[in-house]
Amino acid sequence: MTGLHERHRIMNENPKNRQKRLHLIVAAIMLVGLGSAALIYLTAADVSGSPLGFEPEDSKRYLHDLELYGGKMNVLVSEFMNWFGGLWQGRRLAFTTACITLGISAGVLLLADDAVADPPAGPH
Repeated sequence: MTGLHERHRIMNENPKNRQKRLHLIVAAIMLVGLGSAALIYLTAADVSGSPLGFEPEDSKRYLHDLELYGGKMNVLVSEFMNWFGGLWQGRRLAFTTACITLGISAGVLLLADDAVADPPAGPH
């Protein structure tokens, strides 16, 4: 029953207070996310290449065989998987974290502004 009263209190509070609280949540998300991205960037080393000295996926022979067995789509999927897998390693992870943080913050900010613009209709 307490949760219902709390929700009712939040929904009926002043829209400016609600907007201020949501903006503080956005600021906290950005602080944590961008701070984490900076920490990752400063502590992560660049991802080194293959211990062989070259990437087998970059050879013409590999790409030819890949296309031969699976067609152009197989080559495109392989390239996408290599690109996507690279986003989660080294300093690229810092940029990925920063972009995700900015996306989440923008989404919450849009929801916050929408929630204040259209307050819920209550019983009259």
